[in-house]
Amino acid sequence: MSAVSTPTPVRAAGPRGGTRTGLLLAALAAPAAMGVSGPSLALPEAARELAVSPASAAWLMTAYGLGMAAGTPLLSATAGRRHGPAGVIRAAAVLVVLGAVLVLLAPTLPLVVAGRALEAAGAAGLNVAAFQLAGRDSTGRTPGLVAIGSAAGGTVGLFAGAAVAGALDWRAALLLPLLSLLALPPTLRLAEQGQEPRYIPRPAPHRSSPHATSSTPTGIPTDTPAGPPTGAPTDTPTDTPADTPTGTPTATPTGAPAPPSTRPPALPLDILRNPRFRAAAGLMLAVSTVNFGLLYAAPRRVAALTGWSSVQTGAVASLAALAGALLSWLLIRSALVLGARRVRVVLGIGSPGALVLALAAPWPAVVLVGSGMSALVTAGGQGLLTGAATGGLPPARHGLAISLFNLAFLTGVAAGPALAALAT
Repeated sequence: MSAVSTPTPVRAAGPRGGTRTGLLLAALAAPAAMGVSGPSLALPEAARELAVSPASAAWLMTAYGLGMAAGTPLLSATAGRRHGPAGVIRAAAVLVVLGAVLVLLAPTLPLVVAGRALEAAGAAGLNVAAFQLAGRDSTGRTPGLVAIGSAAGGTVGLFAGAAVAGALDWRAALLLPLLSLLALPPTLRLAEQGQEPRYIPRPAPHRSSPHATSSTPTGIPTDTPAGPPTGAPTDTPTDTPADTPTGTPTATPTGAPAPPSTRPPALPLDILRNPRFRAAAGLMLAVSTVNFGLLYAAPRRVAALTGWSSVQTGAVASLAALAGALLSWLLIRSALVLGARRVRVVLGIGSPGALVLALAAPWPAVVLVGSGMSALVTAGGQGLLTGAATGGLPPARHGLAISLFNLAFLTGVAAGPALAALAT
């Protein structure tokens, strides 16, 4: 009597269209990542002006990571739940501007830290919205481009922060996320072009056949009775609830299918119980923690070994990490050949290997190689593991799963610099 249709993922319009979309979303996400590393080499100047210790000034980086980690679920559960990615982008842009204003005007460290956290919450929303929109491309290449853009932003931010701090003021290094606003208008148009699927798909038009063919989530047709037996009155309610465990709607007194419930579970326990999601998010957390710890520690090691200035160190460290981020495209393109298991092995071995090279090698060139290797693993992992995190989930849960996956990534953004500061 009725058929249930499942939502179909949106593919990129083509190689060129997918590339344009990926570059646009990368432009939205990159400045948010620049805010992570931008203040790294400006912290000594900030500590002097604010009359605090260098360890206390490191909170300018830690607060940004914590703000991003908090902003991800906050914006997803409020603006994202009501208005989708477009609502997240608008709310996030407001937070970025408010945080930047507070950073500029705050006279003390606690207020500057509060501004950084507010700015970071907005940056997190822009980052998550970029990956949610990229997730409409089922080929995986658009998320890969966004991941590379995010990694490139984090590495370029190291040099850009040192440059603007030297040319203007240390506070300017804390305002790099404002650059995301340049990509706001076209990204909002893109976000409003499509909507994410509802939690329970809408039933197809009423069919008169007593045995309708319904589509399962895997697309395999099943020939199961979907209504009362032949000859039964269609205007009599059945004893089956409208929202059955299988999600098949029952007939109403007028003979029309009852609309299914569209309310998703209050808690994402179905996502957290999924082993593929847990494996992808756990690996991303570890890789992210190592990478952003090295964004704090590796430039300092290079400066200690060479005696270079902060601008020189920032330029060289940015080039090394940027090269690694761009080379991650090779890993993303070869993922289908390698297979999921080999990709996980590459990520699991590459990240600790990069950590050992960057922290133990006595030569600055090897330290830079370790930093670049970490950027390669992180950018490639973020692009590839995003798909792995949603692979075992229904399409309507992909948006929330991507948000939670990015929360794991951003937890590493916060934990990495904090652990590196404690170690030094």
